[in-house]
Amino acid sequence: MSQEDDLVPETVEGYTVGEKKTIAEYTKLDAEDESLAKWKASLGLSDDSTAYPVKAGDKRKVVIVEMSLQFPDQPGLEPIVINLEDAQGNTIAGKEIKFNIKEKSIYQFVIKFRVQHEIITGLKYLHSIKKTGIRVDKLEEPLGSYAPNTKDKPYYEKIFSEVEAPSGMLARGSYSAITKFVDDDKTVHLSFPWSFQITK
Repeated sequence: MSQEDDLVPETVEGYTVGEKKTIAEYTKLDAEDESLAKWKASLGLSDDSTAYPVKAGDKRKVVIVEMSLQFPDQPGLEPIVINLEDAQGNTIAGKEIKFNIKEKSIYQFVIKFRVQHEIITGLKYLHSIKKTGIRVDKLEEPLGSYAPNTKDKPYYEKIFSEVEAPSGMLARGSYSAITKFVDDDKTVHLSFPWSFQITK
C-alpha cells in the first residue's frame, strides 16, 4: 500500500452526503426553519458584494494558504511556517518542504486556508508519517464546514491539539509525510509530500 493510498478518510456507515447547492439557493432555503437559519448564520453566508475577490480562472474551492508548526510553550522557538501560496495566489505545494524539529518539543499544527465559490462541507485534514518505510503516525482531523471567505475575513485558521515530538536514539532521524485535504464528497483539494528530521 502506498503512502497516498493510506490516506482515505474514515466513513460513517449510513451517512450520505447531501445535494450540493449554490450560495443563493442556501440563502433562500427554508427561511422559516429556525435551526437551518442558525446553521446558515454559523457559516457566515454572505452575498457576492462582500465575497473575497477570486482571481479570474481560479476554479479551486479550497485554497490552503499556509501550514505552520507553532511552539506555544517555548517562546524562544520561532514557528516553522510553510507557505503554500505565492504572492500571485498560485499554489506552490510542489516545492520541496523540509524542516527540523527538536526531540521533546511541544508543537501545534496551524492551518490557514480560504474557501471560494461555494460552501464546503466536512473538510478534513489527513496525514501519514513514515520512518524508514514504516508508518509511525496517521492523523485524520475534521476541519468543519465553511462558507466562502469575505473581504472582512479573508481566510480561516484551524489550530490543532498540542503534540510532543518523540525523543531518544530510535526516534531521531528522517521522516517522510503526505498531507491531504479532503471534503465530504471525497474531493481532494490539495495533497503534497513533506519531510522532517527529529534532532537532539
